[in-house]
Amino acid sequence: MASPLRALGVDNPVLAAPMAGGPSTPALVVEAARTGSLGFLAGGYRTADALAEQISEVRSHGVAFGVNLFAPNPLPVDPRDFRRYAAAIAPEARAFGIDTGPADIVEDDDHWTDKVDLLLAAPVPVVSFTFAVPEPAVVASLRAAGTLVVQTVTSPAEALLAAEAGADVLAVQASAAGGHSGTFTPEHVPAPVPLTELLGRVRATVSLPLVAAGGLAGPGDVAGALRAGADAVMAGTALLRADEAGTSLPHRAALADPGRRRTVVTRAFTGRPARALANRFTDRHSGHAPSGYPALHHLTRPMRRAAAAADEPDLIHLWAGTGYRDATAEPAARILTRLASRV
Repeated sequence: MASPLRALGVDNPVLAAPMAGGPSTPALVVEAARTGSLGFLAGGYRTADALAEQISEVRSHGVAFGVNLFAPNPLPVDPRDFRRYAAAIAPEARAFGIDTGPADIVEDDDHWTDKVDLLLAAPVPVVSFTFAVPEPAVVASLRAAGTLVVQTVTSPAEALLAAEAGADVLAVQASAAGGHSGTFTPEHVPAPVPLTELLGRVRATVSLPLVAAGGLAGPGDVAGALRAGADAVMAGTALLRADEAGTSLPHRAALADPGRRRTVVTRAFTGRPARALANRFTDRHSGHAPSGYPALHHLTRPMRRAAAAADEPDLIHLWAGTGYRDATAEPAARILTRLASRV
């Protein structure tokens, strides 16, 4: 176990990964802490006020926890590509009364400054960053406030940048992970390097504690990652069906559907590489979806929300890692305890 985490009272090396968009809830974070683990609130796609409410709820339980933020790393979309894509997905959106034709290109930073200010004004035990390394001044300010800083990386080169910026711990994410890749260069899809091999490469580059993520479906995977040099691991997909998770009903059902036989890395929903269960939308649009984050995220979001409300899984982002078959519907405590059973 990485000593900075042990100092927070963490003795279960299987952490609950942040999952933006709903799955990560205060209840999931609190339950993780009660098993000796550490859970992360997902700050992505939330306003600072909404995040503050979740932080307050977790604090009321007196447990250690983390907060994850998307660090700004815009990938501007070509306006012509955006218009072509808006026209291509128009039939699916129109089924829900949504017209993508006049949609504006939205390029925002996900309330970055407001959320950093929140975490500096009322420090939390751990803050992790995904998509990019924040400015060193942000990292230094958080550390000065007593916050442990964790940086998501997908390669040795990114690990070196994170170490130079002052990160305390690195979350090493392999391509098998579900949801968005944390790559700093989202115009390129990360190479499919096995997690244990990636851990070895990163360990040879930096000496920081490592938390492994991506494709950890069972106790054997966890034990293998720890043997390969990780001090802890993060479970995401394994918790999507947990009782305390806020995963939508159609997403839960899709994870358990034996007819869903593969995952794909796609830009179709957000313009940034992300691993999801294959569905009709990914099959139709992955081949011509342009790079462009967060513009494509904002373009497809109304359709995805409407499809989720209508229980239409073929038009929503079914984020899932390669080990999705092992995701189970039961309390998070059982899942986290079972994953750590061979440690």
